[in-house]
Amino acid sequence: MRITTMISDLFNFTTGKASLFVLSFFMASTAFSQVDVVYNDLVWSDEFDYQGPVNSGNWHHQTRIPAGGSWYNNEVQHYTNRLSNSFVSGTDLNIIAKRENFTDQNVNKQFTSARLNSKFAFKYGRVDIRAKASNNPGTWPALWLLGKNVNEDGAFFNSQFGTTSWPACGELDIMEHGIFTTQPLNYIGSAIHTPSSSGNTINKGGIQAADIAENYHIYSMNWSPNQITFLLDGVAFYTYNPSVKNAETWPFNKEHFLIFNIAMGGYAGEIPPSFSEASMVIDYVRVYQNVLSDIEPPTNFTASVGTITESTVELKLNAVDNSGIVKYNIYYGSNSNTVSGISGVEKSAVISGLFPNVNYTFSVSASDTAGNPAGNNPIELNATTLENQGCEGTDIVASQGTFTDGYKYKFETIGTDVKFTFELLDNKPDLIAYLWRQNPFSEVQMTNVGGRKFSHTLSGQTLGATINYAAKFAFAGGLSVTRYIPYVVGTDCATNISLPSNSGISIFPNPTDGKIYFTGLENKTYEFSLMDVTGKSLKTGILPSNATFLDVSHFKKGVYFLDLKSGNSQIRRKLELSK
Repeated sequence: MRITTMISDLFNFTTGKASLFVLSFFMASTAFSQVDVVYNDLVWSDEFDYQGPVNSGNWHHQTRIPAGGSWYNNEVQHYTNRLSNSFVSGTDLNIIAKRENFTDQNVNKQFTSARLNSKFAFKYGRVDIRAKASNNPGTWPALWLLGKNVNEDGAFFNSQFGTTSWPACGELDIMEHGIFTTQPLNYIGSAIHTPSSSGNTINKGGIQAADIAENYHIYSMNWSPNQITFLLDGVAFYTYNPSVKNAETWPFNKEHFLIFNIAMGGYAGEIPPSFSEASMVIDYVRVYQNVLSDIEPPTNFTASVGTITESTVELKLNAVDNSGIVKYNIYYGSNSNTVSGISGVEKSAVISGLFPNVNYTFSVSASDTAGNPAGNNPIELNATTLENQGCEGTDIVASQGTFTDGYKYKFETIGTDVKFTFELLDNKPDLIAYLWRQNPFSEVQMTNVGGRKFSHTLSGQTLGATINYAAKFAFAGGLSVTRYIPYVVGTDCATNISLPSNSGISIFPNPTDGKIYFTGLENKTYEFSLMDVTGKSLKTGILPSNATFLDVSHFKKGVYFLDLKSGNSQIRRKLELSK
């Protein structure tokens, strides 16, 4: 093939199948700055360069109707394994949805289609699918993945691995069309379904494409241990990267398999009487991972402290590696955080949920995707957070996504209730907001109280306790999450004081070499909790009214917080253990 022909194929997605090597290089190059890990090695594909039925070594026809006699989402089709609904012709896979009277499994329906499961499952990598998709009214073409462990009757892996229900198995939608009623024709969407957000999920993004039925497009997903990015023709338009990754938000540390199908009706809306058939044409599907041995470690590793607030410290990290990606492991106290950056490009890592006016030591190490460590690991950095700025203010720091103009926040204690108010200053359409709790993680939708201002009240909070909350603003095409903001329940914004605490108690010496002594316990019994600088509880118990000291000698040198509580009275003291 002449070079001019290959370049033409790369930039004209409406032409035939492009060179595998050149297209792989092009996709990796154009997406390089938009993903956290670049995957280079082709591990599985179907080029559909044969004729007739789909390759039975690669694909399984999923035809079994779910219990109740109807497919999910009120869809009205039968899926079949007939050649009239799926076949390979002219180097393309054709999935055909059509109007026809058809009876299967003793159920009669008026529409047929095909739903293909890949017999290949994988964890992490990039998927590229070059396809034309139906944009007929009433059709719902989809390119997507489900966890290999899904217990869905009729799915290929169910009989051997089906132990988990949806959405706990995880769902990754690379491309869907026809179900976005507020969007124009040819708007394609990508979505993440997990136990923390399923059904009409808030974790989604979309982009307007040129005519998807007439033009080939490359629909891609880049899935790493840290984030999942969706791309159209090599351009990223949505990234999912929850700050807390657990079974609720991240069931994506297990293998998933591919599904190609066209559904009919349901969320896709009414099927016009004039509809006869529609098709999705797939030129190829390719899965890339990194399987070649890499023995070159990162070089030129540097780290410095950036912006500091009362609850966050920014670390600026940089290193160079031949793989193109550098992973940074950050350790502080008993906590750790991992971020990835592009080789040679400074990475900003914002550590949130910190206590005000505390000196933190951060130990940072750099490695590549193969685990090779930088020669000057670790680099230690020290930073002191600012004094507490109170319970209201304006900020621009994000724990996920970014802010342009920033946001306002205000916390108020009403009795034992705390009212949270967040206002987004960025002008974003279709805005909704969720209140995020840091530990243990949870989210709840907030109420719009006018414009881009949202509020939510939590009842039954403990006076004097420190809580950490953030707001997630979800909007058309993305989301941004504020920093986690610490607040002492009972703090009054107007006077910046706390509700009554037992200020008569003395705790000494401070710093201490192992024993903390008390005076002024006032013949009360106190609950105590000793925490490290990340808020992790290290020791709890009861101090009797006649207690004179607390032994902390078995903890290592550093800064700690001691909470004492009796009834509604609570105090917190910062302690320093000197050895």
